[in-house]
Amino acid sequence: MSNTKFIFVTGGVASSLGKGIISASIAKLLISRGFTVSIQKLDPYINIDPGTLNPYEHGECYVTDDGAETDLDLGHYERFTNVPTSQANNVTTGVVYQSVISKERKGEFLGETVQVIPHITDEIKYRIKLLANSGNLDFLITEIGGTVGDIESLPFIEAVRQMCWELGNSCIVVHLTLIPYLAAAGELKTKPTQHSVKLLQEQGVQPDIIVCRTERSLNEGIRNKIALFCNISPSSVIECIDAESIYDVPILMKKEGLDLEILRKADVPVIGEPDLEDWEKFLHKLKNPKSQVHIGLIGKYVELKDAYSSINEAFIHAGAANECFVDVKLVHSEFLDESNMHEMLNGLDGILVAPGFGERGIEGKILAIRYARENGIPFLGICLGMQCAVIEFGRNVLGYKGAHSTEFDTSTPYPVIDMMEMQKKISGLGGTMRLGTYPCHLQNGSIAADVYGTGNISERHRHRFEFNNEYKEAFSQAGMTSVGLNEKDNLVEIIELKGHPWFVGVQFHPEYRSTVANPHPLFVKFIEAAVDYASGTK
Repeated sequence: MSNTKFIFVTGGVASSLGKGIISASIAKLLISRGFTVSIQKLDPYINIDPGTLNPYEHGECYVTDDGAETDLDLGHYERFTNVPTSQANNVTTGVVYQSVISKERKGEFLGETVQVIPHITDEIKYRIKLLANSGNLDFLITEIGGTVGDIESLPFIEAVRQMCWELGNSCIVVHLTLIPYLAAAGELKTKPTQHSVKLLQEQGVQPDIIVCRTERSLNEGIRNKIALFCNISPSSVIECIDAESIYDVPILMKKEGLDLEILRKADVPVIGEPDLEDWEKFLHKLKNPKSQVHIGLIGKYVELKDAYSSINEAFIHAGAANECFVDVKLVHSEFLDESNMHEMLNGLDGILVAPGFGERGIEGKILAIRYARENGIPFLGICLGMQCAVIEFGRNVLGYKGAHSTEFDTSTPYPVIDMMEMQKKISGLGGTMRLGTYPCHLQNGSIAADVYGTGNISERHRHRFEFNNEYKEAFSQAGMTSVGLNEKDNLVEIIELKGHPWFVGVQFHPEYRSTVANPHPLFVKFIEAAVDYASGTK
């Protein structure tokens, strides 16, 4: 850690400005210069993790290799950097207080009065330095969740202040703020940024660099005004204009010299230029598609932008790999029924049934799967999507009337999906599912084996229920085969449908593994199958 430089990313004026994308873009630029970098998210909420949070509250819950349920920004970190994250990359207020209280109960503070300063702030600093120590990093980027001025963020900002005081120029503070454009006045306004920075300064933290989200370019006068009132040099005022894609942001930040400014502030020699050739090739393919496919994303949270964040990004990666524009049609499964099925699903070149929990919208998902099966449309089911494919096949092919998952119907006569044995005695919800990376052996000659190009894989999981092995033989004889198995626990991981052009259901979450550098092969081949279907070569 002694040589690690710490970059803290804070936000002001408004939430959802894109601190995660700026953090990921900084990391991408530094990695492209040959530095070792990791990114960490400090979340102010008191939940231990987002695992039990409703998607309406917090969007997607992202899962790491080591089974941590984390903030969705960690997905952006991995997609940009191609570096896996872990539990240490996401720290919440709940985790911090839980740890401190546990130490107090064990008597580790020797009778001291436990307070926010120094005990809570020391724990925050410990969590930051722990990640730096574990990776022999050149740079650790720490994103502070929320907005400066939030009550819950105060201990994190205080920890940043202390680290800046302790480590000097080994710490750089990047403050992301908003420069709104007032159409009535025809002007960009800097006052919100000035107030945001003053609030940060009142808490003892002076930003070194200010990144300005804006819909109009900043002229020299505005940059100088921000620099003057915020105590930074004009070169440290960085424009971040609204971009066509989040993947444009690293290129925009390179043009603005954000990485150069960080290196100068950190007293790190600037050698050469960042190598972004592969990134630029990806952007070229993304923006110059040679074909187009229409994919139906069937889920119950489709009105929420962040609920299926990783799936949407995986479509972007796979589309670029196929030089194809993926037009995603969001279909709310709760409102899909026999009366509107053909209207809502007509014209699709592929159907993906999304993961999720709870009974709402299940029948719509099952209906969409039947439509894909009967019409030979490429299909990919993820987690609950795979389970719904099993239920649909049981009901409509095997004739198992009332077949269901015991998650939704405990008295079903055909429990084709049932709770995992290891889950049946667990009473708590948080962090108790089958989480993280598990191995899977693929059957020779299967679509999955062709997709992966190997017989053994590992993928990330987040579920409690599974394919009921009592029905495996009956399903196989009828044409739905179990082609991917976790042999250690005898769990079905992948199902395929014989006689169908491309029908795959997976119990795991391939979307968590898709990055710009390595688009996930399941998504790549799914889109390839959709292209073939659209062109009539099915």
